[in-house]
Amino acid sequence: MKIRLFTIPNMLTLGNLLCGTSAVVVLLTQGDFVAAFWLMVASAIFDFFDGFAARLLKSTSAIGVQLDSLADMVSFGVVPSVALWTLYGTAPELTNMSECVVNILQYATLIIVAFSALRLAKFNVDDSQHAEFCGLPTPANGLFCLSMAMLAVAGEFVLYKEIIILLAVVMAVLLVSPIRMFALKFAGFGWRGNELRYSFIVFAVAMIVLFTRFAVPAIILAYIVISIVRYAINLCKK
Repeated sequence: MKIRLFTIPNMLTLGNLLCGTSAVVVLLTQGDFVAAFWLMVASAIFDFFDGFAARLLKSTSAIGVQLDSLADMVSFGVVPSVALWTLYGTAPELTNMSECVVNILQYATLIIVAFSALRLAKFNVDDSQHAEFCGLPTPANGLFCLSMAMLAVAGEFVLYKEIIILLAVVMAVLLVSPIRMFALKFAGFGWRGNELRYSFIVFAVAMIVLFTRFAVPAIILAYIVISIVRYAINLCKK
């Protein structure tokens, strides 16, 4: 079987990977959360267009699927964990924990890496996630965690060490939860059947215009809440 490595979709996926790797570097060497955030945004753009290019050029492949998950693992799995790890080191405490406990708990931020791997592996073998997702998508989780860390470092609010650990655990659980979350994938561009998608896009644009710095975490939080309510309603109907 002939395997083509250097296709346009694969090059876009590698762009995703390189941006994610760069974000890890700037976080660990410079503690620059702003640069890391924009590198993750770039990763998300590459992540969107690699699939789009693969469908447009009819060059989808098994290796492309695997490469995409490997890139996402770094950009949206490792990066948010490193961001929370870095933030935890300088964050204040709510309780008076011993130094030993503080140091051990810092490793809990890495739960996002492990659960992101589970989330991506599940996505690769789950045929039911074409029209919607099962669990929180890794890009949404990555952008939420990194934007929260960036705002905390900028002094917009305080994230205590205990809250950082709680945030990491909650987001990790959402990654592998059975909650069905809607995807912004349009089968057609008509209003019928896409009501929720179009409404959410309008909401997201309004949040960006009105709240700028807080727009990303607010949009993703709204996405999570809407998905949970929608999932609960569907369960009740069944």
